[in-house]
Amino acid sequence: MGFLEATWDVIWFFFWTFAFIAYLMVLFSIIGDIFRDSTLNGWAKAGWMLFLVFVPFLTALVYLIARGKGMAERQMQAAQRSQQATEQYVRSVAGSGGSADEIGKAKALLDSGTITPDEYAALKAKALR
Repeated sequence: MGFLEATWDVIWFFFWTFAFIAYLMVLFSIIGDIFRDSTLNGWAKAGWMLFLVFVPFLTALVYLIARGKGMAERQMQAAQRSQQATEQYVRSVAGSGGSADEIGKAKALLDSGTITPDEYAALKAKALR
């Protein structure tokens, strides 16, 4: 075997490895979408899975053509829910700025005459707890 033939063998190996990994990514995306879709009943999910096992390339192609738009929408909704959950968690952890911020707000209310010195003392004690 010559150098040129060995080079082409390596190129073909990388090409088929890339194609196989790309196929696996599409397959796992489809499987994830099937189980994420709440509009499909159990029989429909089982049917898609059965066809994915026995006729994988054709089923993947049909699924992407028939349900690709909905697949993208479900993925965007999942990303938005995840983003909202992250933002809500950050807000809950960050709180309102801590006791110093609460004391500062109470002092501003005292200075403006909205609350009495006794109410200010109560708010300050509550913030320091």
